[in-house]
Amino acid sequence: MLQENTGVNAGNVWNALNENGALNVKDLKKAAGVKNEKELFLALGWLLREDNVVLQEEGKEVIVSLK
Repeated sequence: MLQENTGVNAGNVWNALNENGALNVKDLKKAAGVKNEKELFLALGWLLREDNVVLQEEGKEVIVSLK
């Protein structure tokens, strides 16, 4: 079940980034409608593995954007 949710969440994260541009983790979680940070980071791992996103550190925040 977690794997299925991860795929769906990865799609939601991709759509949120496509619609909003680069977002920090907190805003991305909200925009994608992901329940918690664990599910968000699993989705980001999926997208990173597929080489679809870029993560950048700005101070203490992580900014996520599409490639």
